[in-house]
This record gives sequence, C-alpha cells and structure tokens, in this order.
Amino acid sequence: MNAGFWVLSATNMKNLLIPDDLLSDQKQDGDILILPYLSGKESLKTKLTLKCNLFTLLLEGEKSVYYADTNTKIDSSQFLLLSAGNCLMNEKTASENGNYRSILLFFDNKTLSEFFIKHPLSISKATDLDKSLIVFQKDPFLYNFTESLRILLDSGQKLTSQLQRIKLEELLLYISSKYPGQIMALHNISREANDEIRIRQAVLTHMESHITVEELAFLCNMSLSTFKRRFDTLYGTSPSKWLLQQRMKKAAELLRSGDLKPSEIYYGLGYENLSSFIQSFKQIHGITPKQYQLSS
Repeated sequence: MNAGFWVLSATNMKNLLIPDDLLSDQKQDGDILILPYLSGKESLKTKLTLKCNLFTLLLEGEKSVYYADTNTKIDSSQFLLLSAGNCLMNEKTASENGNYRSILLFFDNKTLSEFFIKHPLSISKATDLDKSLIVFQKDPFLYNFTESLRILLDSGQKLTSQLQRIKLEELLLYISSKYPGQIMALHNISREANDEIRIRQAVLTHMESHITVEELAFLCNMSLSTFKRRFDTLYGTSPSKWLLQQRMKKAAELLRSGDLKPSEIYYGLGYENLSSFIQSFKQIHGITPKQYQLSS
C-alpha cells in the first residue's frame, strides 16, 4: 500500500478537517476522492469534522466511531458509511506491532443526489433513517471490491476522476440490490441531500414543460426565495437562466436534425407562442432559429 496519508497519536486532540488534513500538499480533483490510509499508531477519541460522506473500507485493525445520535465498532470483516458532520474516532492496530489500514472513499451530497436521479429507488421501507452511520458486513463481492481498490492504489498510478466515479457507482449499485433498506437510509442521510434530489428531479422532469419557477418551488415544497437560493447553490445560476439555457440547447439539437421547423418545436419546449421562442433563442444563440437551422 502507498505511504500513509494520515498518522495520529493518542494525545492529538486537534479538530481535524477531513479530507483536507489528509491531503497535505495534494489537491483534491473532483467531488469523489479515494485514498489509502495507513497508521502504525493507535488513536483515541480523535475529533473529526467530515466535510463529506465517507465509506471506510477497513483492511486491518479496528475502528470505533461516535456521533451524537449513535456509535459503533467494526473490524476488517465490516465497513462503514459515515455521514458528513462531527464525530469522535478510535483506531486500533491489529496487533502490538501491526498496522491500522483502510481505504477511504469520500463523496459529497451532490454526487449522492446525481446517483439517485440516475438510479431511482422504488423502496417503501427503510432502516435507520435517522442514523449518522451505517454498518455493512462484507460478503465475497465486497471483499473483492475492496481488493480491487487496493490493487489500483498499490499500482502507484493516479486514479482519474472518471475511474473513481465508476468505482463509487459500482459500490452504490451493489448495495442498492443487496441492502435495499440501507441504501434507502443512505438516500435520506441528510436533509440537504433530499432537497438537492427534489430540486434536480423537478427541473429535469419539467425542463420542457409549461411551468414557472414559482410552480417548481411549490412542487419542491419550498418558498420561492428558498428554492432560488438552493438552486443557485446547486447550479451556479438562477432557475430562469438555467431553464432558458437548457431549453435553447434542446432547441438547437432539434433544429440541427433538420427534420423540424421552429414553428413545430416551440410549444414542446414550454413556449406559448413562436415569437417568444424566437426572442429567447436569439438571446442565447445570437441568431433566429431559422438562421441557425440554415447555417447548420
């Protein structure tokens, strides 16, 4: 395994910000991060602030975790999902001269939201919805999955953002089929994630509908100001600008196909009349729909 990124002593009571304090001079690339972790020392009640959610795939040793609402202890036959927030953590080596080893897989609520949009759940009952952590028992697949990550990390090659995303999705998809109650709990692991899922599903579902921003806020059970604020956090722009850009992107795709006239597509993109559609198209593309189609 690669050199350890994080070594703590039992007397170190600094409040650690994770994963930032693991990276040292390295820069996190993307919103998913997979790291090896190696320590030859035990740590007791280390104060951690997790900036994002974390799968801890334990290879050697024991781990105890304490949240305000729950606590647990695991060995290398198990692994943990920890939600973002504050916790205390103990790490115990496998033997007096042994090591504590694990693989850490970080991901944020945006990534989680995108997964559930891509892979909708049809589960009516969940377990431990209000818990800050979930314990999983390793089975042959999960042992092999952990080993596949270890081999990748041992190779010394940097894991690309795309590969890290694929490995996370592989794990989440397997848990979805094997542990449906737990994956539903993961679906509800934070209110923030639920709000993100609701907003993303609403705008993607109604992107081409005749629906206003006020109506989208209502569907998301939010005030208009709250909806706009959270939308801006997710997409970096206002709902009206984002919808305009997405609708005009779709319009351009339809016009490039050459099979449909502007008068045949405007209503399906959420416009009541052709003139409003032409005005919006010129605002984004600088030319009329007909001019765009002729130049394509």
